[in-house]
Amino acid sequence: MGILISIIPSLLSLLTLLYLYSDNSFLPPTTNIVQHEYDYIIVGAGSAGAVVANRLSENPDIRVLLLEAGGAPKLKSEVPILAAQLQMTRNDWGYLTVPQKHSCFGLINRQMPWPRGKVLGGSSILNYMLYVRGNRRDYDQWARNGADGWSWKEVYPYFLKSEDNQDPHTAFNGYHGTGGYLTVNTPPFVTPLGYAFEQSALFMGYSVNDINGVRQTGATIPQGTIRRGSRCSTAKAFLSSAGKRPNLDIVINAFVTKILIDSDRRARGVLYDKDGHAFEALARREVIVSAGSVNTPQLLMLSGIGPKKQLKKFGIPVIADLPVGENLQDHVGSAGIHFVIDDPISLLPNRILSVKNFLKFITMGKGPLTVLGGCEGLAFVNTPFANHTDDWPDIEIHFISSSPSSDEGVSIRKVMGLTDEDFNAVYVPYIGKDTFTMYPVLLRPKSRGRIYLQSADPYVKPKIDPRYFSNPLDIKKLVQGMKICLKLGLQPPFLKMGSRLFETKFPGCEIYPLYSDLYLECVARTYTITIYHPVGTCKMGSPWDPTAVVDSHLRVIGIKGLRVVDASIMPTIVSGNTNAPVIMIAEKASDFIKLAQLGMEK
Repeated sequence: MGILISIIPSLLSLLTLLYLYSDNSFLPPTTNIVQHEYDYIIVGAGSAGAVVANRLSENPDIRVLLLEAGGAPKLKSEVPILAAQLQMTRNDWGYLTVPQKHSCFGLINRQMPWPRGKVLGGSSILNYMLYVRGNRRDYDQWARNGADGWSWKEVYPYFLKSEDNQDPHTAFNGYHGTGGYLTVNTPPFVTPLGYAFEQSALFMGYSVNDINGVRQTGATIPQGTIRRGSRCSTAKAFLSSAGKRPNLDIVINAFVTKILIDSDRRARGVLYDKDGHAFEALARREVIVSAGSVNTPQLLMLSGIGPKKQLKKFGIPVIADLPVGENLQDHVGSAGIHFVIDDPISLLPNRILSVKNFLKFITMGKGPLTVLGGCEGLAFVNTPFANHTDDWPDIEIHFISSSPSSDEGVSIRKVMGLTDEDFNAVYVPYIGKDTFTMYPVLLRPKSRGRIYLQSADPYVKPKIDPRYFSNPLDIKKLVQGMKICLKLGLQPPFLKMGSRLFETKFPGCEIYPLYSDLYLECVARTYTITIYHPVGTCKMGSPWDPTAVVDSHLRVIGIKGLRVVDASIMPTIVSGNTNAPVIMIAEKASDFIKLAQLGMEK
């Protein structure tokens, strides 16, 4: 193992050279030469900002400045299986929630790590690359509740616009796009566990289907945003080519501290810090904030847009009294459903991180390193709380061909914030064994949290309080989802591999019978997880909605020349992973902005 660790950096260096000299490069051109004035200034080069920068700079007469607080992606971001290792690095803002009252009992200080991308490509550099659009009913609900123009029929073309689906079994089934910037594909490598997951779903009466197709309910080996086996972030997809345009300037390590708003309540530009110096950049047309569900509300509040009471507390002049930071939602779940097997087929690091597999990945884009962060299956299922006759499942199951014991506590334990006591009690006995995990998450939780300031200093991180399980219905639904996972893992395809549940108990849950409803609830409150999908903190709605921050064209209510384009605008969280919907939001917003250029925006 020691020899392997010493060889891997050299292999990764070779990988760098190969990518830098190919059209698969993940390093778009950047500049330090910045003009004082642009037509548009975009704050944040993440999943949304990269898309908007590309689309607006298609017009050579428009000058665009894209400012990113982080730097270039770490090389290991290219290797899908290493996704978890990107957290708590320089590419991550390194956020923690406040201590939780109803959850996270087994996490250090009852705080959950909240990774957010601080890098070109944003959280599309840190995520598990899963390409999931959500459910059509999510968007129809948005439209019914005041987000005009955001029904499924109206957003669907924007998913197709960005997509370049390269799996011939999926690309031409009538529900996918080809030729877009964003490469989507099925990983070229699947373990026997991935196939067993699909077969077990069939045994339980679920279909195996394209979850982005005609029906979401069912199971699948998921597609992801990968290109030739490596990660296809929005930086790679949308900026690598667009960055060569002379009318687009991309500046990294540029931390925006304030939006400049004049006496007419119009956004005129931004202040940002770079290399220890403060700079000002002006926008002739608009400032577009795409900093994400944590940083966007923080920046708006620092600039005088937010709840009056909170702004006054920190001496920030109030320009617009809006509910910025409220309505925080996240996909919350439990990490405690684990199985051990006899067959040596799981994704043990000691087995897959070999010289042979790195060479296979580098030269052919194949092998186990192409697995999407270890996730080999997705299932959308219905608890008794859902309408089984309707295709709107309430639980998403992520199937992982390993467990926190697989890496001996080196990575997963750390990034999830699990305490030593819990890791030692539950996982140490299974170190070195072949295991798999099912992570059930609530698709539409009732609980709501908030983001709020701790200081008027932009370098002081905001407080994050998701208030997990504050609505008691959430924990009841999740327990039912956990019970479905228990059944899935003990179906004949897994039993043939010797599948059996972990017998160790989580500290604090010993008083309950193993895998009873009370035990499962205790586990969910102890080893609570997020799959990193915060949304809703700058809610989109009608102008007369007192809970809305932006209108249906994503313009900040009461402020001219200022839009928000990222996951924070979602009125309610979508029923699935959020990266593809955020890219869709950015595609649609770009068309709004182009209409405004022509004087045709309503």
